Amino acid sequence: MSPDDLRHRLADDLAARADDELTDLLAHRPDLASPPPQGTAVLAQRALSAASLALVGDDLDLLGVAVLEQVLTPVPKGRRKTPPPVTVDAVVGALADRADADELRSRVDLLRRRAVIWGPDDDLSFGANADAALPWRSKALTGPLAHLDAAEIAALIDGLDERRLELLRTLARGPALGRSRDADPDADPNAPVPQLIAAGLLARVDNQTVELPPMVGALLREEPPLRTDDLRPPPLVDAGGKPRFSARDIDAAAGGEALELIRHMTALLTTLGTAPAAVLRSGALGVRELRRLAKATGLDVKRVGLLAELAGYLRLIDAGFPDPPPPNDTGEQAFTPTTAADTWLHQPRERQWAVLLEAWLAMPRRPWQIGEPDRDGNALATLSGDLHDAYAPVQRRLILDALTAAPTAAAVSAEAVVAALHWQHPRQIRRFGLRVVGETLEEARELGLTAHHAITSVGRAALADDGSDPEAETALLRAIHTALPDPVDHFLTQADLTLTVPGPMTPELADQVEMVADLESGGAASVYRISEESVRRALDAGRSSSELIAMFTAHSRTPVPQSLTYLIEDVARKHGQLRVGIAASFIRCEDPTTLAAVLRSPAAETLALRALAPTVAVSPSEVRDVIDALRAAGFAPAGEDSSGTLVDLRQRGSRVNISRQRRQPTPRRSTPAPAQLANAVSRMRSHDRANAAQPATARTGTTTTTPVRATGGGESATALIQLALRAGRRLRVGYVDAQGSASRHVVSPRILGAGQLIAVEEGSDEEQRFSLHRVTSIDLLDS
Repeated sequence: MSPDDLRHRLADDLAARADDELTDLLAHRPDLASPPPQGTAVLAQRALSAASLALVGDDLDLLGVAVLEQVLTPVPKGRRKTPPPVTVDAVVGALADRADADELRSRVDLLRRRAVIWGPDDDLSFGANADAALPWRSKALTGPLAHLDAAEIAALIDGLDERRLELLRTLARGPALGRSRDADPDADPNAPVPQLIAAGLLARVDNQTVELPPMVGALLREEPPLRTDDLRPPPLVDAGGKPRFSARDIDAAAGGEALELIRHMTALLTTLGTAPAAVLRSGALGVRELRRLAKATGLDVKRVGLLAELAGYLRLIDAGFPDPPPPNDTGEQAFTPTTAADTWLHQPRERQWAVLLEAWLAMPRRPWQIGEPDRDGNALATLSGDLHDAYAPVQRRLILDALTAAPTAAAVSAEAVVAALHWQHPRQIRRFGLRVVGETLEEARELGLTAHHAITSVGRAALADDGSDPEAETALLRAIHTALPDPVDHFLTQADLTLTVPGPMTPELADQVEMVADLESGGAASVYRISEESVRRALDAGRSSSELIAMFTAHSRTPVPQSLTYLIEDVARKHGQLRVGIAASFIRCEDPTTLAAVLRSPAAETLALRALAPTVAVSPSEVRDVIDALRAAGFAPAGEDSSGTLVDLRQRGSRVNISRQRRQPTPRRSTPAPAQLANAVSRMRSHDRANAAQPATARTGTTTTTPVRATGGGESATALIQLALRAGRRLRVGYVDAQGSASRHVVSPRILGAGQLIAVEEGSDEEQRFSLHRVTSIDLLDS
């Protein structure tokens, strides 16, 4: 059958479908709807193109691929001159030993609905480019290895010598297709390639091309085998197995991970605010700076890389000139928290977690690749442009979507996820290697999307929230609130000057505790240590000793030890004896002896102190420099304003303005709205009716007839419309709308006036308006 005959048969099949069926076809093959096809003949031509069929193959599972392979497998002619037709029963019978008959028939119906095949059950048809929908060039699921299990294929591989095995390994590491003259059927049968073809370990594509079967490649890469001897979906979990952890336990573990994630992100932003990280010439964050941040925050390098990538994507950090400049500033650009970081730091924990989840799911980067060699052998740097991959968010969602098919709280191994993804997306087998899936699941665990190898309630809600449905966002925040432990407003004070906090603190208590104590160990129960330095920090913030003691008394569930009270009172007694103000700066002290000691110290020369009175001295240095120098000399000064009131001297850290907006991800294939699809189907029907309509003819001679037609929307078109109105005849109108889209319509005219034709289109009861200046042609039709 010629290509034209196939196109006409498919066009007839599409024209016979209901509007809902055509809408469903365009929804699943959106490339066919742009621009709107002018009739089912054009739709059929597009549907038969190799590029469009290749997109269909992205959505076929392994069983669908097997059915399509079987349909495309030539049927032996026998004694016939032409091969017999392909039937549904023959396809199902050929694969019935490896899959359920109902599932096979459902895949046949799926391929029909996608217009990959068409026709009745006893005579299926397909186009010349139908094999473009297959994930491989050869017939892997109907070839010589199709009925062998993984152990039998492994035995064939083990029987090879090193030369032939290395040839297969080369194809397994790189593209599965290889070029060789030995692929020719007339090549030397003792050469490696013909022997591998004979054993089924290579498949011949043409006389110079071979392909490595995907089952062989998976075994050589030491990944979970792709089973072709059984085309049923591989199980995610063992049948009858009971979950080790309850759903509540899993969500609680995820909440704990989220609290650690938020704490670590806060620590990273604080560290970068104090000491911004240098920017490489490539615009990335170097390994040396990454290690420095890891040491300063007490985290491992891989964790800091993940946090930095999340912060960079959210624009919580950016490259710029820090303001105010930090100590030892080089005057060059550095990675510094932005003003957006302050917004995130002051949000509730639920919102902070939701923002980080949204960023990770949408981020077109893979943080776990940091440090790996690129194509040139150089290590990939944090925040480097080389890490960008638009497929990364799609890949993440597909991996996590595979987990959602498992029962609630069921643990799923990375190997089971890989096997499921290979079955669901055979075209993407090389994208879902065991390491990729394992590293992605590990990052998901660190984000709280999974816990104990099971997807959490927060993970399911996050996958359902694509940003377009407010109810989905509300459900995500509700799941987050349930997973996070309730905040506590108390702690346990120990005699060794430590505070044990049995859970996340309320924001009010957290501000007070973090002001007067330093975190020693995090987790579900955090431990803070109180020291002379931390007490002085609270006094610098304007707290008095009595306020600090009152805070400990009010919130401690254990008696406040005397050692803590003595520490606070002793530090407070020394604190503030010296007062530093703005002159450039001044120092005042109620005790002349203390000020005299200051003037004798090495700091006096450094600061160029000059005594104005027994209790007052001035310095040309800034207030912050004076306080730091006096503290380095062993004194305990406090800052004050012009009224003598203590001021908060805690450093807020440097900030930069956001230099560039976050890049919004673009969909790989845009899906038209239902209204657009319905409009496209309506236009196709109009074109089909217009093409089928017979124009009226007029005799121009003894035997010659010509169609009654007017071109454009001028006087001749107006006269032809008036004739149709008087005679009650239909018209075929060629029209170009405001967007430049051309269409043809069969209409019954109703009113002509004010430069517009009002008519009812055939097949519809609604009136349509056609501006005459947009009309390209008008044909008078037979009644």
